[in-house]
Parts: sequence; structure tokens; C-alpha cells
Amino acid sequence: MLTDVLEKHHMEVPWHTYSKQGRKCPIMEATLEEKASIIGRVGLIMLSCGTGAWRVRSSMNTLARQLGVTCTANIGLMDIGFNCYDGERGVSRNLCLPNTGVNTYKLYKMVQYVSGFHKHCLHKTGEEIHQELDRLNRTPALYSPLQLGLASALACGGFTFLLGGGVPEILLAFLAAGFGNFVRSSLIRSHFTLFLNIALAVVTASVVYTLGLWIGETWLHVAPVHQAGYICGMLFLIPGFPFITSGIDLSKLDLRSGLERLAYALLIILVATLTGWGMARILGLRPLNFVPLGLAPDITLALRLVASFCGVFGFSIMFNSPAKLAATAGLFGAVANTLRLELVDLAGFPASGAAFLGALTAGLLASAYKKHTGYPRIAQTVPSIVIMVPGLYLYRAIYHLGGMALDQSASWFASAGTIIMALPLGLIAARILTDRNFRYSS
Repeated sequence: MLTDVLEKHHMEVPWHTYSKQGRKCPIMEATLEEKASIIGRVGLIMLSCGTGAWRVRSSMNTLARQLGVTCTANIGLMDIGFNCYDGERGVSRNLCLPNTGVNTYKLYKMVQYVSGFHKHCLHKTGEEIHQELDRLNRTPALYSPLQLGLASALACGGFTFLLGGGVPEILLAFLAAGFGNFVRSSLIRSHFTLFLNIALAVVTASVVYTLGLWIGETWLHVAPVHQAGYICGMLFLIPGFPFITSGIDLSKLDLRSGLERLAYALLIILVATLTGWGMARILGLRPLNFVPLGLAPDITLALRLVASFCGVFGFSIMFNSPAKLAATAGLFGAVANTLRLELVDLAGFPASGAAFLGALTAGLLASAYKKHTGYPRIAQTVPSIVIMVPGLYLYRAIYHLGGMALDQSASWFASAGTIIMALPLGLIAARILTDRNFRYSS
């Protein structure tokens, strides 16, 4: 008999079996194994939202203290190994996720749940708590693939202007990114593997951009030079969350999580850029420079604010943020990213220094706003600075590497690397300045 090829490779944990013996027993009086199942499951759900090891460990520690348990955890990108002690016994567990992603809305719900655990859950049984965690873990996506396609179209359209593109490039990138992310989101919901959904998204975006450009050249007399924006149509694949959280984890010496997140981000970039390079060769596209727009400084400033808001708002929606949170992140990003660009253009700042100050500004704004809302900082700061990640530089570096133009490739890699390093450093500096718990290493 043939085996079922669609059988899950990662077996699910039967969480409710831990509470069978104590359904009538409050969690404070439950066994260590049952308490550990609650602590571990909360950490695993937090990890599935895409947040870093520091927040996952903090949430697990919060529950452990309230349950009278000592917890130590070793956290990676997709798995947690942890130990729980109650003074007499110890329990060791290893848990893993089948996949990873970003879900800021579920993260917000989990942060609220953890912060209110001591008020609402200590009198409940383990079974009741696991039922609540079932519901939290099934938190539905807020947006359909069509809406996510529109969000990425908006984001990449804004991205295109900020990189120097004009109206033709903006419109073509809008269409390419919209169709590309629609395909990617649909494949993700069908649980297709990472490499496949990235490659097909890039192929779709490249083909749509090329078709749009051909129609423009044939019927609307659009100049071929506007092919320069084809890279912008695939920038929705920038792995901003793992890039930024890797830097934050490394700053807290969570080396395992930081390095795994960095490797994951680089893997996405490698697959996306190599696929884009291959499609460029097939379709005859080249990463040309944008035609100068020749706008007045005040008009450029106003349009940068609008484009930055659109870009950050779109990326935030792609991270499953509610519209209000996405709009807030958009406002922070508009200020921070426009400041970055103006520092480069008007004050002659190096790109990496301006990126640091832009990320610092976004972090300080998010920290100030956090006092008035329950949203975690990372749900506001990362979308605010994703638009600063130099995806265009990384693509050009791979493109020239494929053509063995090593000097140009190394130059683009170096430029991208310094900016990428500066972004998490800016957020880390803001966090150190505003968060006493983050400031210390104990």
C-alpha cells in the first residue's frame, strides 16, 4: 500500500493529554508536567508570530514565575528547548514549529494574554487554559490573498518612488508586486514549500512587469528605459522581520536565534535574487538607473512622506497588522524614512549613518506611543524600517555577480551590508534608551 505523501512531517503535540488527570484542578495546583505544557505552548505560539527570542523567553518567564516554576529556555528560529523546575523535580521539553512567518495581530493577542494571565487564568484548570490557547493559535488571518496582493502593490509602488522611479515604473511595479504577492500568499496558505513560493512569486512579478512594459511600449509609447523599475516589483519579498529580529537577538547574546534568523533571511534573499537574475536573463531586463525626476526639494519632501507612509502601511498589512496599527507604523515610517533620505540628500550623511538615525527615530516614536497602547514595539518598529532595507542594492549585487562583474558586485554588497547592519543597531539603541528591562543583561 502506498503511504500518504501529504502526511504531516512535523507531528502535532497532543496538548490536552497533559491536563486529563487534573481537569478539575486549578493550574496553580497542577503537576509540573502540566504547568510546563502551558509555559512551553505559550512560548511556541509566540515564536510562530515571528518575534525574537528575547520576547519569547520573557513571556515564558512571566508565566513560570506566576506558576511557581523556574524556567530556562534555549530558543531558535523554529524550535524551543526548555527546562522547568519546582524545587523538587525537573521537566525537559523540546518543541518545534512546522514553518515560520510573521503575524503581528496574533503577537498582540498573545502579549495581552500573557500580561493578563495572573488576573484571569490562575484559577482556571489546565484544560481550560489549553482551550484558550487553541483559540489564540487559530487566530485567523485578517486579510485575503487579494488584499495582501494590493498591500504589496501599494508598498512596492511607494518603494519605487523612494528609489527614484517615475510614474511608469510606479504603475508597473504596482501591478507586478500585486500579482506576485497574490501568488505567494495563495501558495503559503496551501502550505507549499518556501523555495517554491518565493520562486513563483518572482517569476510572476517579472512576467507581469515585462508584459506591462511591452503593452506600454506598443500602445502608449513608453520608453524602454522604464524597465529600470522591474526590481521594485519583487521587493515585497524583503525579509525585514527576520533581518531586524536577528540583530536584536544578537545584541542580547541569543546567538543561536540571531544566527538562525539571519541565515533564514539570507536564504530568502538568495532564492529571490537568483530567480530574479534568471528571469532578467530570459526576459532581457537590465537593472538600469532611473531617469532623474527633476522635482523641486519641497515637492520631493512631500512626496517622500506620502510614499514612505504607503510603503510602510503596505508592509505592515502584509505582516497581518490591524489597519490602525498599520496606519500608526506608516506615520512613524514616514517620519523616520523621510528623515533618512533628507539627511543623505541635504546634509551629505553616509547612507549607513542616516539609516541608523532613521531606525533610532522609528524606535523612539514607537516607544513613546507604546505607553498609550498595548501593541508591542516590534509590531510598529519593524514595518517602519523594512522600507529602509536596501533590497535594490542586494539584487544588483547578485545580478553583477552572475555576470562576473566582481568589482561592481562587491561594491553593491558592501553598500547593502553597512545599511543592513545600521538598521537593527538604531532600534537597539532606541530600546536601550527607553526600556529598562532590555538595558540590562541579567
